[in-house]
Amino acid sequence: MTNASTGKDNFIKKYDLWDTSQINAAKEVIKKIKSLDLDVLRISFPDQHGILRGKTIMASEVLSAFSNGISMVTTLLAKDTSHKTVFPWFTEGGGFKLKEMTGGGDFLMIPDPKTFRVLPWAKKTGWILADIYFPNGKPVPFSTRQILRNAVTEVNNKGYEYCSGLEIEFHLFKLEDPKLMPHQAGQPPEPPEVSLLAHGFQYLTEQRMDELDPYLETLREYLTKLELPLRTLEVEFGPSQIEITFDPRNGIESADNMILFRNAVKQIAHRQGLHATFMCRPNLPNLFSSGWHLHQSLIDLKTKKNAFIPEKVDETLSQIGLEFIAGLLKHAQGSSIFTTPTINGYKRYQPYSLAPDRVLWGKDNRGAMLRAIGGIKDKTTRIENRMGEPTANPYLYLASQIYSGLDGIDNKLTPAIPVDAAYDTEAEMLPKSLMEAVKALRDDTYLVQQFGAQFCDYLLHIKEAEISRFLSTVTDWEHKEYFEIF
Repeated sequence: MTNASTGKDNFIKKYDLWDTSQINAAKEVIKKIKSLDLDVLRISFPDQHGILRGKTIMASEVLSAFSNGISMVTTLLAKDTSHKTVFPWFTEGGGFKLKEMTGGGDFLMIPDPKTFRVLPWAKKTGWILADIYFPNGKPVPFSTRQILRNAVTEVNNKGYEYCSGLEIEFHLFKLEDPKLMPHQAGQPPEPPEVSLLAHGFQYLTEQRMDELDPYLETLREYLTKLELPLRTLEVEFGPSQIEITFDPRNGIESADNMILFRNAVKQIAHRQGLHATFMCRPNLPNLFSSGWHLHQSLIDLKTKKNAFIPEKVDETLSQIGLEFIAGLLKHAQGSSIFTTPTINGYKRYQPYSLAPDRVLWGKDNRGAMLRAIGGIKDKTTRIENRMGEPTANPYLYLASQIYSGLDGIDNKLTPAIPVDAAYDTEAEMLPKSLMEAVKALRDDTYLVQQFGAQFCDYLLHIKEAEISRFLSTVTDWEHKEYFEIF
């Protein structure tokens, strides 16, 4: 008999949920847990927002978890970004029109042993990502990791491997007041009070880097121990703003790395008395917006070569690369809810800001939404999408790029000519708000079909709940604008 928190007897074997590589990896994980004398293992799944939710089990329970899975309550899938439940889970179908979601029953986390890490900042603690399934063995249709896996399978079936590299900006502050008085708790709670670690406005100067180095040193040490493929740690233009870049990885690996990276940075910072935030535009004086630029290419599975490399000297991209760009442009508005999923993120789309505000592309142009980089014989030839914000769920962000690009390839689309004046060229505008992004996805029948109408309805319901809360809140701007004059 299994404990309620440790799944169902022989669930993984019964439904054949692990492939040979995972079975072998599980054996190695068990050996490592014993040899390293670990006490606990954190098992978590990435939810609809790309936030990790899970349980910590004792090391003695790992064999059970690797056979039976771990039970979790389905209401976790019903949360918006304030962690409020926005579906009527007590009704038939739980508001999802799925019998498995009725009454807040359980689903099962199935650990992916290939993602195992040891957390260097937590005493004798292992970490592992999980996929999620219903008790009947069916994948939960709201699993964003599974959605990306499906997209990767589709691109593989067309003869390509998807390759992506991460370029992520975030802010790192000194934590002055965590606001932990009882009256400051809530959904969401009062944001913490912070101060700067550096003044900023000295882009890439060594002086600013050295000011921040005592804090970045610990980050660098721990992130390296997590085997994350770090390439650079940079001081960005804004006060207390950091940029970290990663070497490219194939398939879902970049998304898994982003999930681990974002979680690790926040936890490491907190233990140092710091506050790390991936919020796009914090409401603090003099701060700059943070973005997440996604570098991407396709690898030909037969030749193992970058399929975006052109054959002519005067070209930046191959025909396949141009078709991929055309697909990204065609679905830019519809995919914005995946690249920029928060109300706050749309405040970044400003002209002359090194962030895009319209749908176009350019050759090595940082003002354009899509920046094509490379050329003949350049193995690093790629497309950089500059739309994203650092809060994006990486599985949905990457899936939106794959599906959009494949539409361009399948239909041999041709992009408009690349631009030089990115902010002065007439073009379709990116959504100016999350409200516009919701409508844009609804209007994009192709993306709805690729992600699945069921999933899109689910995600849009959550986003509309967030929008409803936002619209019902009196903002500081309104109070300042009208309170005295009227």
